[in-house]
Amino acid sequence: MKLAGKTALVTGAGKGLGLEIARGLAENGAHVVLHGRKPAELKEAKRALEVVGAGVSVLVADLADEASTAAACHELVESRGSIDFLVNNAGARDRRPLDQLDRAAFRALLEVNLIAPFDLVRQLAPHMPDGGRIVNITSIAGQIARAGDPGYIATKGGLDALTRALAAELGHRAITVNAVAPGFFATEANAALVADKAIAERLSHRTSLGRWGVPKELVGAVVFLCSPEASFITGVTLPVDGGYLAHF
Repeated sequence: MKLAGKTALVTGAGKGLGLEIARGLAENGAHVVLHGRKPAELKEAKRALEVVGAGVSVLVADLADEASTAAACHELVESRGSIDFLVNNAGARDRRPLDQLDRAAFRALLEVNLIAPFDLVRQLAPHMPDGGRIVNITSIAGQIARAGDPGYIATKGGLDALTRALAAELGHRAITVNAVAPGFFATEANAALVADKAIAERLSHRTSLGRWGVPKELVGAVVFLCSPEASFITGVTLPVDGGYLAHF
C-alpha cells in the first residue's frame, strides 16, 4: 500500500482508462476523488471501487467551463484539505480533418485537452505538499502525426510541452510532473475503431506486441509515477503503447 494516506484526483474517471487508473491508485492505498460530468456515471464508478474497500469520493465539474473548474477546485480543497496526486486524464476528441474543423471546434478541444490541465495545476498546486505528483495523460498522437486529426494531435502535443514546462516550474518544491502517452487501447472511446475489423487489424500489426492494449495495462505506469520510487523522474513523457512508436 505504497500510496496509503494520500489523496488523488483523477479527472475523467467515470469510465474507461480514467476509472482503471483510479482503481489502481485506490488499490495501492490512496483515497481517490473521481471527477466527471455525469453524476449517475460517477455514482456507479464510486460503487465499483468501494466494493474493493477503497476510499472514494466524487467531484462533478465541466472542465471546459472556467467557473465550474474553479468551483470544483474550491470544493476539493475544502473537503480534503490538500491533494497529493493529480492525474489529468479527461480529454476530448474530434476526428475531423482540417477543412471540416472550424475555429470553435478547435477551441473546444483546447479547453478540455490543454487549458483544463493547466488550470487545474494552477489552482491545485498551491494546495499540494512538497513532493506531490502530477501525471498528464497525453497520447502517442502528441509525438507522431497523421492526416485527418489536427485538433487532437495539436492539443496532445501541447500537453506534452506543458508537462515539461510545469516540471521546470514546480521542481523547486519537489513536485514531479510527468506524462503517460497511451497507444491504442480497447476502450469505449475507441469503440468505432475496434469495430472496424480492417482498421483494428492494421493498428494491431503496426504495434510491436501485435495487439491492442486493455485499460488495466496503463495503470502501472501511473501508479509508479505517483510512487516514492519515481521521486527523481520529472518532465518525462512515457509511452505505454505496446511498441507502436518503436515499430517502423
